[in-house]
Amino acid sequence: MNEGLNQDRSRYRRDMLVAGACGVFVAAMVGMSYAAVPLYDWFCRATGFGGRTQVATAAPQGPFGRRITVRFDANVAAGLPWRFVPEQNSIEVRLGEVVTVNYLATNLAARETLGQAAYNVAPATTGIHFQKINCFCFTEQRLGPGEKREMPVVFYVDPALAQDAELTDLNTITLSYSFYALPEPPRPVADRGTKAATN
Repeated sequence: MNEGLNQDRSRYRRDMLVAGACGVFVAAMVGMSYAAVPLYDWFCRATGFGGRTQVATAAPQGPFGRRITVRFDANVAAGLPWRFVPEQNSIEVRLGEVVTVNYLATNLAARETLGQAAYNVAPATTGIHFQKINCFCFTEQRLGPGEKREMPVVFYVDPALAQDAELTDLNTITLSYSFYALPEPPRPVADRGTKAATN
């Protein structure tokens, strides 16, 4: 009888060990799925992978002689009633020259709308050399009915591009922004009641 009881305890411990190992495995996989996005974002920022530009803290000592054309592209995803255009289609800049350009966003809706921009550069291999000092990307933009807003971008093309053997024939970089609709955050119930009472 003791032998059967010992076997039951042994089986119970083994089952608990397997269940615990499975639980740890599932928790680790969930943790990795949440960590994947910030790790990928960090990798793209560090390497310029996928046309991800760099964020500069200061302008370079320059500018330098080589010139390059920077084209500007603007897109609006379905569901966001905005017109979004660059104020100019392209400019010619010298490497290391700090430049400010503006995009113009207009809310075409009769209600307030929210949007957020993502960006990249093409060709993707230039992302490591495209340095943004200031821009409107990844920041919630709220436009009232019919409101227009200038959105500046301050950038320079790193002079190190001139030493990049893969880019010796490069003449043009395209900076592309895409605006996406953001859902209106839900208002607390108390706010909705107050608004209804005042109407």
